[in-house]
Amino acid sequence: MSPASYYIGVDVGTGSARASLVKDDGTTVASFTKETVTYRNPENHRIFEQSTNNIWSAISTCIRTCLRESGISPSSVKGLGFDATCSLAVSDFQGEPVTVTGGDQLGQNGDRNVILWADHRAEKEADLINSTGSVVLDYVGGTMSLEMEIPKVLWLKNHMDAALFSRCQFFDLPDFLTYRATTDSTRSCCSVTCKCSFVPNKGWQADFFKKIGLQELVERDYSQIGAAKMNVLTAGLPVGQGLSKRAAEEFGLVEGTPVGSGVIDAYAGWMGTVAARTKGKDGQLSTDLPSVDESSHRLAAVAGTSTCHLVQSREGVFVNGVWGPYKDPVFRGWWMNEGGQSSTGQLIDFMLTTHPAYNKLVELGKEQKKNIHVVLQEMLAKLKAESKADSLTELTKDIHLYPDLHGNRSPIADPRMKGSIVGMALDDTLHDLARKYNVTLEAIALQTRHIVDEMNAKGHKITSIYMSGGQAKNIPMMQLFANTCGMPIVLPFDHAGAVVLGAAMLGRFAAEANGKGEMSSQEQGDLLWKIMVEMTPPGTMVAPSASPKEKRLLEAKYNIFREAILIQKRWRQEMEDACK
Repeated sequence: MSPASYYIGVDVGTGSARASLVKDDGTTVASFTKETVTYRNPENHRIFEQSTNNIWSAISTCIRTCLRESGISPSSVKGLGFDATCSLAVSDFQGEPVTVTGGDQLGQNGDRNVILWADHRAEKEADLINSTGSVVLDYVGGTMSLEMEIPKVLWLKNHMDAALFSRCQFFDLPDFLTYRATTDSTRSCCSVTCKCSFVPNKGWQADFFKKIGLQELVERDYSQIGAAKMNVLTAGLPVGQGLSKRAAEEFGLVEGTPVGSGVIDAYAGWMGTVAARTKGKDGQLSTDLPSVDESSHRLAAVAGTSTCHLVQSREGVFVNGVWGPYKDPVFRGWWMNEGGQSSTGQLIDFMLTTHPAYNKLVELGKEQKKNIHVVLQEMLAKLKAESKADSLTELTKDIHLYPDLHGNRSPIADPRMKGSIVGMALDDTLHDLARKYNVTLEAIALQTRHIVDEMNAKGHKITSIYMSGGQAKNIPMMQLFANTCGMPIVLPFDHAGAVVLGAAMLGRFAAEANGKGEMSSQEQGDLLWKIMVEMTPPGTMVAPSASPKEKRLLEAKYNIFREAILIQKRWRQEMEDACK
């Protein structure tokens, strides 16, 4: 009997790194998470920075801990995969970090070398890019987000000494991690296509870079962002010769262990959820194995600090305000659209922690030995019963929250959008906090419906939503999603493990593809989908259950939500006109 094979998935999220040691069947043998550092500027709320040294140290700790706690021999680990946030990592050509913080140290070698995805410093650069009318805009929903990498690279060019800028390499963070692991700088199709203006079937667009003032990238044959030729790797294909000696020693693994081409964290979440079979109300598992074609009807919502919404299609679908269509980010020959909400988990935390009654809520949670979200849900249930409301939607029917406190990613694609609330009263009690908590969840669900509606209107056929991330464990919130969107929500076996499981799938794909030589698109797709089906644990379905009255209320709330967008835009224009 041959020894068991194991794979390591590494997920680098907004505030932590996680590694999981996973078997062929998707069973997690060991997992460990370590927090990472995010640097903020107290004088500029737009700034979010990190350090690849800090991230790499956290990854090393996580992997070594998994090996130690599991007792698994390093030689039994057959492959390794990375996912990470779509943040810009900057190094010199020797791989040493380059500081991205504005000021005298900008461009010098230094620790703070990552501009986090949430960083909004590049608004002017994004506005310039969006004024070009370039073909690259067609593949980001018509409007490039300031959260993407090229606006950030342009900001660095505009603020950095030219000689220092010329010695920089620019990576989407998942690609930096595979580079750091292997010393091979070959980029992933996922990163360059989704975040770096690499156009499907055409590659880099010289006219675009010259027009926005990044002619240096063209003149240097794109060496700073990858390579001139279209030699990018689809998800999981082996990178270089596997783990370098240095990385293997840091991780406690074997030199040469295959490393799969990485993906952005949301795409790993898509991989770790959409191939799941589901359990019905009777608890019985469906016996039908899903086909890759079924993935085109399954939207993956990866919900953490922010939320990404991913759906795959055989042909490219163009949706205004929704990123993509991206070709080959995971499956070669398939396209992907990506919607998103810039602030969801972050929004919930903000609405709670800034309320005058928050400290009372925390104290109540300690007294009752319950999570504060459970306390709030129980409080809402009591208020609903006392008011004889049909639903929580009726309980908060006169309060309306528009949730874009950190700008709109999709489907408006406008970073200038702000949040608003209508229905405030002179009330700073716990009951008021509970009601505002509920309308915050409502607003997130309504915006999810807005994104799904826009996708389906342009040609997608989404019929279910596959959740992952921290919000998936909030069952009342998931029921609200199902009722609001009018479709089943499928919850993962492990709400926190789906993304890192997707990364482990990349490691397995790299191991099984290693040595196979050139595979056709069909062969790659068949192998990857087989791995996804075999490694994805069953999910649990939450079906819509709204009463007729709640359906009417949710529909009215949705109409008001859509109207709030138009009102905000009109008011903003009126104020701009008054300033002229």
